[in-house]
Amino acid sequence: MAAAVRCLSRVLIHQRHNLSKMPYQTPLYPCSACVHVPNRHFAAAAAAAARRPEKKTKKGTKEKASNEKQDDIEKIKSIPFMEDEPEDDVYLKRLYPRQIYEVEKAIHLLKKFQILDFTHPKQGVYLDLTLDMAQGKKKKVEPFASVVSLPYPFVSEINKVAVFTGNASEIKIAEEHGAAFAGGTNLIQKILDDEIEPDFYVAVPEIMPELNPLKKKLKKRFPKLNRNSIGRDIPKMLELFKTGIEIKVDEERENFLSTKIAILDMSSDQITANLQAVVNEVCRHRPLNLGPFVVRAFLRSSTSEGLLLKMEPLLPKEVETKESSKEAA
Repeated sequence: MAAAVRCLSRVLIHQRHNLSKMPYQTPLYPCSACVHVPNRHFAAAAAAAARRPEKKTKKGTKEKASNEKQDDIEKIKSIPFMEDEPEDDVYLKRLYPRQIYEVEKAIHLLKKFQILDFTHPKQGVYLDLTLDMAQGKKKKVEPFASVVSLPYPFVSEINKVAVFTGNASEIKIAEEHGAAFAGGTNLIQKILDDEIEPDFYVAVPEIMPELNPLKKKLKKRFPKLNRNSIGRDIPKMLELFKTGIEIKVDEERENFLSTKIAILDMSSDQITANLQAVVNEVCRHRPLNLGPFVVRAFLRSSTSEGLLLKMEPLLPKEVETKESSKEAA
C-alpha cells in the first residue's frame, strides 16, 4: 500500500512540473473565479487563414453555369404552345398562348373569380392601357389628363367644382347648379393659401388672363379648352365635372394609363358602356389617322389578375377619323 501511494505521488509531481512550463493567458473579462486558460497556438494560423482572400471561381465555371441556364430558357421557349384552350382551372401558363378576351367574356370571368375567391362583390373594376405616344417622326403626345363623364356613374360623392367668373348673374347660376365655389379674382388668394381646395376648376373665357397666378399651383387642373373646362355654358361644365372621373397618363411611365371604371356588381352592359366611354376619351388625344392609340388593354378587379382585352371592336372607326380630321382642320 505504501508503494502505491509513493508511485501516485511521483506521477502528480511530474504533471505539476509539466504544467508550470506552459504559457498562460490572462482572462480578458473579470469574473468571480479566475481560471487560467492555456494559449492556443493554432489560433493565429486560423486568423491568418481567415484574412486571406478567397480563391476566385474560375471564369469558365461561371460561363458554364450561365450557358446552362440560357439553354434551359431556350428549351422552355422551344416548347410548342398547346392548340386548344386549357380544360382545367389550373394549368402551366407557358404551355398556352396568352388568352385574348372579348369584353363581355372578361367581365364574366372577373365576376366568376370573385365568387371562387370569396372576395367582396362591390370591389372596383380597373382598365389598364398601354398607349403609343408617338406622333410623327420626332413628335410625341405629351402626358395628358382629362375628365370623362361615365354613362353609369359609380361614385356616390359629388366632386367640388370652383367656377371662375366676374359676372354676378353667372355666379348665381353657378351656385344654383351646385358649384362648391363661385367668384372672380377673390378666389385666387384663397386657393393659393389652401383655404379652399376644390377638385376641379372651370372658367369663362373673359377671366382667363387674370388667373395666371394659379398656373403653377393648379398645374394640369388649370382650366383649358381641350379639357372642356373653359366655356360659356356653366351648367353643362358643372354637370361634367361634378360627376366625372379624371383620367391621366402616368408621368413616370409616360405611356401608361390606369383608371377605375366601374364596380364589379354592376351589370355587364353598364361596365362595357363605361369602358367604351373611357377608350373614346383617351383616343381623342391623338389623331386617329396615325393608327391605334391603344396598344394593349387589361381589365382587372381589385383582387384579380389582369385579362388581356381584344381592343379592335372598341377603337374608333376609320369614318370617325376622316370626320375628326375635318374638324381639326
